[in-house]
Amino acid sequence: MWTAVFGLAFLHFLLHLGLGLDDVAPDLLTAALLLAVREVATGTAAGIGFVFGLLLDAFSFRAFGANTVAMTLLGAAGARTRDWFMGTSVLFMTAYFFLGKWVKDLLHWVAVGEGVREPFVRSIMIDSSLDAVYAAAVGVIVVAIMGAKSESLR
Repeated sequence: MWTAVFGLAFLHFLLHLGLGLDDVAPDLLTAALLLAVREVATGTAAGIGFVFGLLLDAFSFRAFGANTVAMTLLGAAGARTRDWFMGTSVLFMTAYFFLGKWVKDLLHWVAVGEGVREPFVRSIMIDSSLDAVYAAAVGVIVVAIMGAKSESLR
């Protein structure tokens, strides 16, 4: 599981920064956080979210700190609500990743402030919903691959 988390984090920065596919690439860092928080305590989950958010904010010039706040809160909330998303069924995991990405974007939108943020309907209702579908698809694929690997090891 930790290999997948660190692999997704590495791929996120490779795609977004290394290859410059910013809006085309999925948010793999949020998917990595959502995978990690299923396995750790609330404080550790918030700490992982803090580190991931700080890494994102290192490349943010207009709203420094907004990603850190959003990812920290998402990490803590994800750890606290993991019992709602028990098992690895496709339906539950899709909802988990979709809601996680959408909530992260909503928290980021709130934390950014009025001077920088885009209109709510366009940013959250349209763009974030589409991004959440993308992140959910990637998250479900990663969970399926992890499940297949764990089955083959038995």
